[in-house]
Amino acid sequence: QVQLVESGGGLVQAGASLRLSCAASGRTFSVYAMGWFRQAPGKEREFVARINWIGGTTYYADSVKGRFTISRDTTKNTVSLQMNSLKPEDTAVYYCAADSFIRSSQITNPHYYNYWGQGTQVTVSS
Repeated sequence: QVQLVESGGGLVQAGASLRLSCAASGRTFSVYAMGWFRQAPGKEREFVARINWIGGTTYYADSVKGRFTISRDTTKNTVSLQMNSLKPEDTAVYYCAADSFIRSSQITNPHYYNYWGQGTQVTVSS
């Protein structure tokens, strides 16, 4: 099993920045990639960003490209999401996720991820 713990959420005004972190523990050697999803009230969980553990290839949802940056620290088993120019529509619970290996066509589908954190709230006021 892999355990994921997020931190760094909060309440900010539009245009501000926040940095989320996710610490992985347990059988981390089985992790192929880690990513972030978010879920707003009444909406489905949606893909935000993903990074491959080996090589560091990144993927982003179109809605966050140019504003969010995902990174990882393989020595500390952590992944971070730097969120700049936040908008009210970014308000959601943000979840860290990890998978053992999934196809590129599946990376935006939360059902293919094996492990999840408990989530951290991000609220952006206008």
